[in-house]
Amino acid sequence: MPRKLAIVMFDDVEVLDFAGPYEVFAVARDIQTNEPLFDVYLVAEDLRPITARNRLSINPHYTFFTAPEPDIVLVPGGDGRRRQMYNPALLEWVAERGQAAEHVLSVCTGAFILAGAGLLHGLAATTYHRSFEELAAFAPDVQFRPGQRWVDNGKVITSAGVSAGIDMALHVIKVLHGPDQALHTARYMEYEYYPRHAAD
Repeated sequence: MPRKLAIVMFDDVEVLDFAGPYEVFAVARDIQTNEPLFDVYLVAEDLRPITARNRLSINPHYTFFTAPEPDIVLVPGGDGRRRQMYNPALLEWVAERGQAAEHVLSVCTGAFILAGAGLLHGLAATTYHRSFEELAAFAPDVQFRPGQRWVDNGKVITSAGVSAGIDMALHVIKVLHGPDQALHTARYMEYEYYPRHAAD
Protein backbone atom coordinates (compact mmCIF):
# COMPACT_ATOMS: atom_id res chain seq x y z
CA MET A 1 0.00 0.00 0.00
CA PRO A 2 1.28 3.48 -0.78
CA ARG A 3 2.20 5.70 2.16
CA LYS A 4 -0.29 8.48 2.79
CA LEU A 5 1.43 11.85 2.51
CA ALA A 6 -0.36 15.01 3.63
CA ILE A 7 0.84 18.45 2.53
CA VAL A 8 -0.43 21.28 4.73
CA MET A 9 -1.79 24.24 2.78
CA PHE A 10 -2.51 27.88 3.67
CA ASP A 11 -2.85 31.23 1.95
CA ASP A 12 0.39 32.78 0.66
CA VAL A 13 2.16 29.43 0.62
CA GLU A 14 5.25 29.41 -1.60
CA VAL A 15 4.29 27.53 -4.77
CA LEU A 16 7.43 25.47 -5.33
CA ASP A 17 7.65 24.66 -1.61
CA PHE A 18 4.64 22.37 -1.96
CA ALA A 19 4.48 21.77 -5.72
CA GLY A 20 8.07 20.50 -5.99
CA PRO A 21 7.74 17.76 -3.36
CA TYR A 22 4.16 17.09 -4.51
CA GLU A 23 5.48 16.25 -7.97
CA VAL A 24 8.31 14.09 -6.65
CA PHE A 25 6.12 12.00 -4.36
CA ALA A 26 3.14 11.86 -6.73
CA VAL A 27 5.14 10.49 -9.69
CA ALA A 28 7.23 8.04 -7.65
CA ARG A 29 6.35 4.51 -8.75
CA ASP A 30 7.83 1.19 -7.82
CA ILE A 31 10.51 0.17 -10.33
CA GLN A 32 9.27 -3.42 -10.47
CA THR A 33 5.48 -3.10 -10.27
CA ASN A 34 4.86 0.49 -11.43
CA GLU A 35 2.54 0.91 -8.45
CA PRO A 36 2.48 4.37 -6.80
CA LEU A 37 4.63 4.64 -3.67
CA PHE A 38 2.70 7.54 -2.12
CA ASP A 39 -0.88 8.74 -1.90
CA VAL A 40 -0.34 12.52 -1.86
CA TYR A 41 -3.08 14.95 -0.79
CA LEU A 42 -3.47 18.58 0.26
CA VAL A 43 -4.93 19.42 3.68
CA ALA A 44 -6.16 22.81 4.86
CA GLU A 45 -8.27 24.31 7.63
CA ASP A 46 -11.28 24.37 5.28
CA LEU A 47 -12.07 23.50 1.68
CA ARG A 48 -12.15 27.01 0.21
CA PRO A 49 -9.54 27.60 -2.51
CA ILE A 50 -6.09 28.50 -1.21
CA THR A 51 -4.45 31.54 -2.78
CA ALA A 52 -0.76 30.70 -3.05
CA ARG A 53 2.02 33.16 -3.87
CA ASN A 54 1.50 35.14 -7.06
CA ARG A 55 -2.26 34.48 -6.98
CA LEU A 56 -2.19 30.79 -7.88
CA SER A 57 -5.46 29.19 -6.73
CA ILE A 58 -5.25 25.70 -5.22
CA ASN A 59 -8.08 23.42 -4.10
CA PRO A 60 -7.34 21.36 -0.98
CA HIS A 61 -8.46 17.73 -1.00
CA TYR A 62 -9.35 17.54 2.70
CA THR A 63 -9.83 19.60 5.84
CA PHE A 64 -8.07 18.92 9.13
CA PHE A 65 -11.21 17.07 10.21
CA THR A 66 -11.70 14.89 7.13
CA ALA A 67 -8.14 14.04 6.06
CA PRO A 68 -6.96 10.42 6.25
CA GLU A 69 -4.33 9.74 8.91
CA PRO A 70 -1.01 10.46 7.18
CA ASP A 71 2.13 8.39 7.33
CA ILE A 72 4.11 11.49 6.33
CA VAL A 73 3.32 15.15 7.00
CA LEU A 74 4.93 17.88 4.88
CA VAL A 75 4.76 21.57 5.82
CA PRO A 76 5.79 24.13 3.18
CA GLY A 77 6.71 27.74 3.84
CA GLY A 78 6.02 31.14 2.33
CA ASP A 79 4.81 34.48 3.61
CA GLY A 80 1.64 32.85 4.94
CA ARG A 81 3.60 30.99 7.58
CA ARG A 82 3.89 34.28 9.51
CA ARG A 83 0.22 33.88 10.44
CA GLN A 84 0.09 30.09 10.49
CA MET A 85 2.93 29.70 12.99
CA TYR A 86 0.45 31.15 15.52
CA ASN A 87 -2.71 29.46 14.19
CA PRO A 88 -3.94 27.09 16.95
CA ALA A 89 -5.99 24.89 14.60
CA LEU A 90 -3.13 24.32 12.19
CA LEU A 91 -0.50 23.88 14.90
CA GLU A 92 -2.63 21.37 16.79
CA TRP A 93 -3.20 19.30 13.64
CA VAL A 94 0.50 19.36 12.70
CA ALA A 95 1.53 18.48 16.28
CA GLU A 96 -0.90 15.58 16.65
CA ARG A 97 -0.43 14.11 13.19
CA GLY A 98 3.29 14.77 13.27
CA GLN A 99 3.77 12.87 16.50
CA ALA A 100 1.95 9.86 15.07
CA ALA A 101 3.52 9.99 11.60
CA GLU A 102 6.49 8.02 10.33
CA HIS A 103 8.13 11.20 9.05
CA VAL A 104 7.58 14.94 9.36
CA LEU A 105 9.03 17.19 6.66
CA SER A 106 9.33 20.94 6.21
CA VAL A 107 10.40 23.03 3.26
CA CYS A 108 11.87 26.51 3.58
CA THR A 109 10.16 28.55 6.32
CA GLY A 110 7.78 25.69 7.03
CA ALA A 111 10.32 25.00 9.79
CA PHE A 112 8.69 27.84 11.76
CA ILE A 113 5.43 25.89 11.81
CA LEU A 114 7.18 22.71 12.94
CA ALA A 115 8.82 24.72 15.71
CA GLY A 116 5.49 26.27 16.68
CA ALA A 117 3.98 22.78 16.85
CA GLY A 118 6.75 21.64 19.19
CA LEU A 119 8.31 19.22 16.71
CA LEU A 120 11.80 20.75 16.47
CA HIS A 121 12.74 20.84 20.16
CA GLY A 122 16.43 19.98 20.50
CA LEU A 123 16.78 18.94 16.86
CA ALA A 124 18.97 20.19 14.04
CA ALA A 125 17.25 22.09 11.24
CA THR A 126 17.65 24.27 8.20
CA THR A 127 15.38 26.83 6.58
CA TYR A 128 15.41 29.61 4.01
CA HIS A 129 18.84 31.28 4.03
CA ARG A 130 17.47 34.69 5.02
CA SER A 131 15.37 33.34 7.90
CA PHE A 132 17.90 31.75 10.25
CA GLU A 133 18.14 34.73 12.60
CA GLU A 134 14.37 34.99 12.91
CA LEU A 135 13.96 31.25 13.46
CA ALA A 136 16.73 31.26 16.06
CA ALA A 137 14.82 33.91 18.02
CA PHE A 138 11.57 31.94 17.68
CA ALA A 139 13.06 28.53 18.50
CA PRO A 140 16.31 29.02 20.45
CA ASP A 141 16.70 25.34 21.33
CA VAL A 142 17.04 24.30 17.66
CA GLN A 143 20.52 23.50 16.32
CA PHE A 144 20.77 25.35 13.02
CA ARG A 145 22.64 24.07 9.96
CA PRO A 146 23.09 26.97 7.51
CA GLY A 147 24.35 25.87 4.12
CA GLN A 148 22.86 22.38 4.25
CA ARG A 149 20.37 21.49 1.55
CA TRP A 150 18.44 19.36 4.01
CA VAL A 151 18.88 18.11 7.57
CA ASP A 152 17.79 14.57 8.46
CA ASN A 153 17.10 13.89 12.14
CA GLY A 154 15.60 10.49 11.42
CA LYS A 155 11.90 11.19 11.81
CA VAL A 156 12.00 14.95 11.25
CA ILE A 157 13.62 16.23 8.06
CA THR A 158 13.87 19.90 7.13
CA SER A 159 15.04 21.48 3.90
CA ALA A 160 16.43 24.84 2.90
CA GLY A 161 14.50 27.23 0.70
CA VAL A 162 12.08 26.64 -2.14
CA SER A 163 13.76 24.29 -4.67
CA ALA A 164 15.58 22.42 -1.88
CA GLY A 165 12.31 20.66 -1.14
CA ILE A 166 12.73 18.65 -4.34
CA ASP A 167 16.11 17.35 -3.19
CA MET A 168 14.71 16.56 0.25
CA ALA A 169 11.80 14.65 -1.27
CA LEU A 170 14.18 12.54 -3.36
CA HIS A 171 16.25 11.96 -0.20
CA VAL A 172 13.12 10.69 1.57
CA ILE A 173 12.45 8.28 -1.29
CA LYS A 174 16.05 7.11 -1.02
CA VAL A 175 15.63 6.52 2.73
CA LEU A 176 12.33 4.66 2.35
CA HIS A 177 12.86 2.80 -0.94
CA GLY A 178 16.55 2.89 -1.75
CA PRO A 179 18.87 4.88 -4.03
CA ASP A 180 17.78 3.15 -7.25
CA GLN A 181 14.19 4.20 -6.66
CA ALA A 182 15.22 7.80 -5.97
CA LEU A 183 17.28 7.90 -9.15
CA HIS A 184 14.46 6.32 -11.14
CA THR A 185 12.06 9.03 -9.92
CA ALA A 186 14.53 11.83 -10.71
CA ARG A 187 15.10 10.46 -14.20
CA TYR A 188 11.36 10.37 -14.84
CA MET A 189 11.24 14.06 -13.89
CA GLU A 190 14.41 14.83 -15.90
CA TYR A 191 15.81 16.33 -12.72
CA GLU A 192 19.54 16.55 -12.06
CA TYR A 193 19.71 14.48 -8.90
CA TYR A 194 22.90 14.27 -6.84
CA PRO A 195 22.44 11.58 -4.17
CA ARG A 196 24.86 13.17 -1.76
CA HIS A 197 24.78 13.69 1.98
CA ALA A 198 23.07 16.87 3.10
CA ALA A 199 26.27 18.40 4.44
CA ASP A 200 28.38 17.85 1.30
